[in-house]
Amino acid sequence: MKACNSCGKCCIKYSNGALSASDADIELWESLRPDIYRYVRDDKIWMDPETGNQIELCPWLRKEPNQTSFNCAIYFDRPEDCRVYPALVSDMINDECEMLEPKDFADTRKAQDVLDTKFRDS
Repeated sequence: MKACNSCGKCCIKYSNGALSASDADIELWESLRPDIYRYVRDDKIWMDPETGNQIELCPWLRKEPNQTSFNCAIYFDRPEDCRVYPALVSDMINDECEMLEPKDFADTRKAQDVLDTKFRDS
């Protein structure tokens, strides 16, 4: 399994209402990061502060001009869903995650063990 190359596929796929934030995330944003909290409505995240509608793409995903990779403008304060991704190799396969190598597809159980060890050690 390769290191994340910041392709942004997971961020794009899980935009548009597919992410949630923990109560702790929302409380932190409310008290310390009002710039993030303004995108929360009824415990749902990435809602347009003006209209209240779900935003199609995460408002914190940034792609620099002439770059192929993305970065997260709130990386250290990102939602728990983002902090724990990837947790399952099966999700990575569905998401076409670029961290996966041919050997990971050939032995998904071993790939999951590698992923589990990576998270346990980080």
